[in-house]
Amino acid sequence: MTVRRIVGTEVEYGISVPGNPTANPMMLSAEIVNAYAASDTPRRRPTWDFVSEDPLVDARGFEVAPAKALDHNGLDPSDDPHLANVVLTNGARLYVDHAHPEYSAPEVTNPRDAVIWDKAGERVMEEAARRAATVPGRPLISLYKNNTDNKGASYGTHENYLVRRSISFDRIVAHLTPFFVSRQVVCGSGRVGIGQDGRGDGFQISSRADFFEAEVGLETTLKRPIINTRDEPHADAGKYRRLHVIVGDANMSETSTFLKIGTTSLVLSMIENGAITEDLALRDPVSAIHDISHDPTLAVQVELADGRRMSGLELQRRYFEMAAAYVGESSDEQTSEVMTMWDEVLTALETDPMSLADRLDWVAKLRLLNAYRERDRLGWASPRLQLVDLQYSDVRQDKSLYYRLVHRGSMRTLVSTQEVDDAIALPPADTRAYFRGECIKRYGLEIAAASWDSIVFDVGRPGYIRVPLLEPERGTRAHVEELLQTSATAGELIERLGVHP
Repeated sequence: MTVRRIVGTEVEYGISVPGNPTANPMMLSAEIVNAYAASDTPRRRPTWDFVSEDPLVDARGFEVAPAKALDHNGLDPSDDPHLANVVLTNGARLYVDHAHPEYSAPEVTNPRDAVIWDKAGERVMEEAARRAATVPGRPLISLYKNNTDNKGASYGTHENYLVRRSISFDRIVAHLTPFFVSRQVVCGSGRVGIGQDGRGDGFQISSRADFFEAEVGLETTLKRPIINTRDEPHADAGKYRRLHVIVGDANMSETSTFLKIGTTSLVLSMIENGAITEDLALRDPVSAIHDISHDPTLAVQVELADGRRMSGLELQRRYFEMAAAYVGESSDEQTSEVMTMWDEVLTALETDPMSLADRLDWVAKLRLLNAYRERDRLGWASPRLQLVDLQYSDVRQDKSLYYRLVHRGSMRTLVSTQEVDDAIALPPADTRAYFRGECIKRYGLEIAAASWDSIVFDVGRPGYIRVPLLEPERGTRAHVEELLQTSATAGELIERLGVHP
């Protein structure tokens, strides 16, 4: 009965050079990553350890044959030798993925920390762009925390949740699909334009919804599924499954991120414990996710498999009611905070959605856009509105319309600036990310590579020494702080751990 769970976020950032639409996005992304990594790890740059990566294993019990995968720009990511892939001192991964710089936050145990280290990613990207611009002859690179170029391409904002391996994947699919289809009313980021290329006039709730074309599948860039089946736990595979969620939007709003992570964690807990008491299966989930997104009035109803009809808001209310019965009177502080905020947001959406312009991205963006439309008499087809949409997600705090709202007191925040600033360099204390980040900081010269579930040391002996990290809640500050403080070198650490090549 808790939202506590090992979770993490991944954000691919939109990238461009103003005035140069032909700039190579891979090279630009590599410049961004390299510019930041050069200062973050000045002595040696531990790279990513790909040994445990296996993205073709499907949770439904089979492995997909490898194929030549092109990204949404028609490029093959494996062809470019300049792509960068590094591990940061806060335990995060910063790299180039499908022609975008991506920040994969370190593992955390709760939605509030997910907000903190997700926001730290924005600051990393802002600083990376600033550093890249100081290199003589390099262009000014703009970065956006969004999901589409409005020309038919989309890039991902992913969530990861560790769940028990013993839970049937079919059960996860059955109960999560209606939840994912409807949760956009709470955590959509909003978008000008209808359809994948954004040519349809109008405003919609989600920036990603139009890009989903299947119910279940392994793809992440083509024929995207609502439920992704990648079975790559980055932990003890006998105990854990990593649910890789690709259906969410990139959120600037801290409330949207908090509820996105918190409510999903709670629903997963309910699935694991058999607490989903109502079958809310949809007749056509793909059409439903589009229909709900295209109606910011929240009135549209979608058909359930049993013939009933409900709006996305009504579906969310059903999940909240089941969660309230599940949680009861006994819950920890963050679970109570998620439940209270979820209820408040749903109630406001039921009564006066625009009252949430200080909390939810899609509502805040809609209010901004309507103000421009009324002032300048603009129709939804106006390119100026797409520019407003884009500027909302600019990572530069002095340029972003989102941060303008924050600085005016028109957008609520949940975490402090100091917490985010600290998280740029420091890892979470209560997961294995603490050990990973501290090792990078302390022993950078003696680390060859790292990943979510291992660190590879090079301490001058024959062969590298791999330290496995298969339990995400081990390697925490409580477990290893004294060990690290008393190990002056990586060699001493390895000796005390008793690990051998």
